[in-house]
Amino acid sequence: MMNNLFSIFDPSTNIFNLQINWLSTIIGLMFIPLSFWMIPNRFLFFWNFIALKLHNEFKILLGKNSFNGSTFIFISMFFFIFFNNFLGLFPYIFTSTSHLTLSLSISLSFWLSFMFYGWFNNSQHMFTHLIPQGTPNILMPFMVMIETISNIIRPGTLAVRLTANMIAGHLLMTLLSSTGSNFSLFMIFILILIQILLLILESAVAMIQSYVITILSVLYSSEVN
Repeated sequence: MMNNLFSIFDPSTNIFNLQINWLSTIIGLMFIPLSFWMIPNRFLFFWNFIALKLHNEFKILLGKNSFNGSTFIFISMFFFIFFNNFLGLFPYIFTSTSHLTLSLSISLSFWLSFMFYGWFNNSQHMFTHLIPQGTPNILMPFMVMIETISNIIRPGTLAVRLTANMIAGHLLMTLLSSTGSNFSLFMIFILILIQILLLILESAVAMIQSYVITILSVLYSSEVN
């Protein structure tokens, strides 16, 4: 039962020994407005509206010392994760963000770039973050240890948060749908309503989780400036 249950997250579908499930990560390219170079339309205005809102918010969080255009990489990260989360709700589309392979690769690469930049360019500023202001002298060694550990586990917490939320919703919907064959007609109708509500909830989770992981990455980036 467990093998069948978790097989929905197994990227084993292949053709000529090529794992084609991971190709779902580039399906989001289909949603990029091709009319960007042609005639503006409502979809393009909506796309630009969201990107501008994210840019203004990220710019405030990054502070005045941030580089010009530094928000664009986080906006791209938001759209990439959102598309992969949302498209995974469709039947027969592999949810790549439900695997630590992808989510940990994203979070770890961002975290390493922040750490290298911070320790090489603002080492004194990074040391001050290890000891919060007003800490008693006797607690300073413990605070340094705690802050160091919390800093090291950051990429793991980002990746696990995204992966766990994607897996939880998909597993719940799979478990409920697998029991439909044993229900009466009335209970099947109730089950369909519950599945629709869960699908709406998962759509909100797909957007919220992409926003959360992007905001946390921006906050971690602002600490090294």
